[in-house]
Amino acid sequence: MTRTGEDVQGSGGLLSRAGLPDWLAPVDHAARTVAPEQLSRFLPPEDGAGRQSAVLVLFGEGTRGPELLLMERSGSLRSHAGQPSFPGGALDPEDGDPAEGGLLRAALREAREETGLDPAGVQLFGVLPRLYIPVSGFVVTPVLGWWRIPSPVGVVDPAETARVFTVPVADLTDPANRALAVHPLGHEGPAFLVESALVWGFTAGVIDRILHFAGWERPWDRSKRVPLDWRA
Repeated sequence: MTRTGEDVQGSGGLLSRAGLPDWLAPVDHAARTVAPEQLSRFLPPEDGAGRQSAVLVLFGEGTRGPELLLMERSGSLRSHAGQPSFPGGALDPEDGDPAEGGLLRAALREAREETGLDPAGVQLFGVLPRLYIPVSGFVVTPVLGWWRIPSPVGVVDPAETARVFTVPVADLTDPANRALAVHPLGHEGPAFLVESALVWGFTAGVIDRILHFAGWERPWDRSKRVPLDWRA
């Protein structure tokens, strides 16, 4: 079954909730109701500082049900080397005005450049509140998408991306795969041990909040901690 809906107003007419699968209804609702402070304590500076960027939080349906598309950054990069993440990056002039769909176009463009994803098969249905990454100064808009028509994906540029993979939502909600990542400086945050990867940082934080507000979260052992490498 699918949900009915009308095009979401704004964002350059690039968002639509029409025909989403029923299982995405909780995510759709969360995107329209969650407040920024419910997602993170790191919010964009009030003075407007920070580089505008976007990530694509892409939900598909695989052999084991709902899944998310992730990629692992190259180990040679200066920033976040080897770290799993959503496809995404900074707004480029070609993306247009961020108030008129520029950030949505940026999320799709970056996903195409990093994973080979065909944007024509993606239905964007919502955005989460903008968040801030202090270490890099990026103001990030998580863009939610439904992989309506799956396309082949893989590493496009090995200098930037080590691998591209999908993670079943069932594995993300499995308490056995959950932990708190402990940074050498003492910071703690949610983490997921899935697909031979440790997902942590901004990406894990967004996944954690989506699972929580979508009602998919299962009780897990918050005393389980995983130390991060000193280079993290």
